[in-house]
Amino acid sequence: MSGRNIIVTGGFGALGRDVAAAFAAQGDRVARIDFAPSPPDCIDGGIDLACIDLTDDAAAEKAVTEVAETFGGIDVLVNIAGGFTWETVEGGSIASWEQMFAMNLRSTVTIIQAALPTLRKSAAGRIINIGAGAAIQAATGMGAYAASKAGVHRLTEALAAELAGSDITVNAVLPSIIDTPTNRVNMPDADTNQWVQPRAIADVILFLGSIAARSISGALIPVTRGTPI
Repeated sequence: MSGRNIIVTGGFGALGRDVAAAFAAQGDRVARIDFAPSPPDCIDGGIDLACIDLTDDAAAEKAVTEVAETFGGIDVLVNIAGGFTWETVEGGSIASWEQMFAMNLRSTVTIIQAALPTLRKSAAGRIINIGAGAAIQAATGMGAYAASKAGVHRLTEALAAELAGSDITVNAVLPSIIDTPTNRVNMPDADTNQWVQPRAIADVILFLGSIAARSISGALIPVTRGTPI
């Protein structure tokens, strides 16, 4: 199934770059979409769309149209774009809840709606969302983030049921803490031994995007082991 057309949102971040590179390494054409003003590197044979606000319906539609016209279609949509905040309910702000729902849930829905007509033309369409282990059991300060990611989980299940009669599968990966430079800076005293490597998550996403995963849809798959290669 090489030579497919892939969209990776949040494609300029640590996880997004690993996922995009993994697809590109197997011969796929990859479009990285991100809110950031410029990519930190280049991707062979792919395209980068910067300054894209996926909470905006029109911006998502325009980005999807550009990718579909450039590549000639879309086969796989990987939704990594999102954000995180730690804030307790007492003394916290409603704005933080609105921000988390916009960044994590709305951004996923907008691009899915924009991409679905093109994905339906694929012989093996795939939608892969990034949920969160923290949305299964939320801890102190994780309310807004966990609630928004729980929304991604329910979206995944509902859309999988909606598309049950089509050639599109819909699944979500639920990582625990990801070993990224940002997380290491924000949690300098943490034990990182069990943090999940971005490449390990990319491997799961590659599988879900493959023909081998053709009978899996509506799954919420935990990725929680910090085992390096």
